[in-house]
Amino acid sequence: MKNTNTADERFAKMSFAMVYPLYLAKVEKKGRTKEELHQVIGWLTGFDDEKLQELIEKNISFEVFFQNATLNPNAHLITGVICGYRVEEIENPLTQKVRYLDKLIDELAKGKKMEKIFRGL
Repeated sequence: MKNTNTADERFAKMSFAMVYPLYLAKVEKKGRTKEELHQVIGWLTGFDDEKLQELIEKNISFEVFFQNATLNPNAHLITGVICGYRVEEIENPLTQKVRYLDKLIDELAKGKKMEKIFRGL
């Protein structure tokens, strides 16, 4: 992904707490649940519901969000296109992690089974 530093900085400073309600609305609109959203976020980041809520309440940036995360060792198996870019080709590590999360949430909203979202693991 050829990104300007400005775009990468925008992801770094963007508030997870501001984006979270959009994620929730997206999946609920498609008949999925908050619990499923939390499972997906938890699979990628290692956060349980309590930690996730704490991070939302602290209004942290995506940069801090992923600094606190323990990225799933199988995250590299997340492939495909999100917003016109192949996630596996994104060069900036933080931007790639944000797009991993976007990709998983898209898959959830599209009705994919959880075992597929979790890459069969």
